[in-house]
Amino acid sequence: MVFGTYPEGGGVDHEHYMRRAIEIARGNPDAPFGCVIANGETGEILAEGLNDAEKSLILHGETAAVLDLFDGRPDADTSNLVLYTTAEPCPMCSGAILWSGIPRVVLGTRLETLKGLGRPAIDLPCEEVSGRASFEGFGVTYGVLEGECDALFEEMARRADGP
Repeated sequence: MVFGTYPEGGGVDHEHYMRRAIEIARGNPDAPFGCVIANGETGEILAEGLNDAEKSLILHGETAAVLDLFDGRPDADTSNLVLYTTAEPCPMCSGAILWSGIPRVVLGTRLETLKGLGRPAIDLPCEEVSGRASFEGFGVTYGVLEGECDALFEEMARRADGP
């Protein structure tokens, strides 16, 4: 599947979109889960999301971005969209991505890293959630700007541990 280019050709610039997700994530250093949904053909960013679980436990970065995507566009065409997220989506977020029809997820920090930092997690990788769907799931690209994303979560863990 071809996802187009941004903005001047030479292939999809996953790092460009991940940098935006990282920028968004910095808005919540206690839960730096930032997300961007972009059109893989045009390069346009269509939605963004930041973890706001203090407001609602279901407002993870990915679910917030999916809600943003469909706000005012209930029939949005998702066939060429790519979701960029600073960390591997949890099973709830993976389900939202599946049901939305977004065919590609690009992530920075892996589930194993989050668990290693003491982050509460459901040990079910997003690729496995996608693979269990009775319909076509999403593909996953791992480790885009992984070091930069990991640094966000390492800082989160330090903040949680205190001075």
